[in-house]
Amino acid sequence: MDLTDKVVLVTGGSGGLGEEICYEAAKKGAIVIVCARRINLIGKVKEQCEELSGKAAYAFQLDVAQPESVSSMLEKVQNEVGSVDVLVNNAGFGIFSDFVSFDMQKAYQMFEVNVLGMMVLTQQIALGMLEAGKPGTIVNIASMAGKMATPKTAVYSATKFAVLGFSNALRLELKPAGIHVMTVNPGPIATNFFEQADPSGNYLANLGNMVLEPDVLAKAIIKGVQKSKREINRPRVMAAASQLYNLFPKVGDWLAGGIFNQK
Repeated sequence: MDLTDKVVLVTGGSGGLGEEICYEAAKKGAIVIVCARRINLIGKVKEQCEELSGKAAYAFQLDVAQPESVSSMLEKVQNEVGSVDVLVNNAGFGIFSDFVSFDMQKAYQMFEVNVLGMMVLTQQIALGMLEAGKPGTIVNIASMAGKMATPKTAVYSATKFAVLGFSNALRLELKPAGIHVMTVNPGPIATNFFEQADPSGNYLANLGNMVLEPDVLAKAIIKGVQKSKREINRPRVMAAASQLYNLFPKVGDWLAGGIFNQK
């Protein structure tokens, strides 16, 4: 896909990986729509996208957990921009904690944001793509935690396993219409995600060079969109470990509970 003049909508675009995806799409000449709850930050990202692309960009407040917020945002997109060519479902959060002491209200919130809200938005965008009758791409940011769960990620991993299952089925459903679905499974990324997931900071510190840089991953994601990749898995050492997990579950449990358990 040539992204020149294509409309790319990114959720969770106010910072971290989402912000970098916006910039990479803009560099390719896309018309970027930045969406996030933090309205005080998305304007800055919008302006930077306009500088990079030389084209108009847009910023709309969005809380994916609220269906009425999704509807309001999509109405603005339809009126001010038009149909979406690429949707990047990046919004999400995690909390790393033992399940037996987990706040179940937070579990409900995590599913509302990471899974249900993402589904609501994706359904509406997919319907728009079908009505437009032109090729499109949906990118769902899942996680390595959706392929290989580790201690203290019971709820977060459950949401990401759900994202992967949803994406794999959706890919088959939409393929005949020329709409491609790509999943991205990153390990830990050096973003403010961990301010909530692991306030101690120990997890990122213990992982060393396995921690991903958001700008590097964003480049790989946009390249994957252009080449219609099925899946992106980073870092590669964790991708290899997840494959080993499927082939040798007992060894996988040992790895997940040992080398890759740094929480």
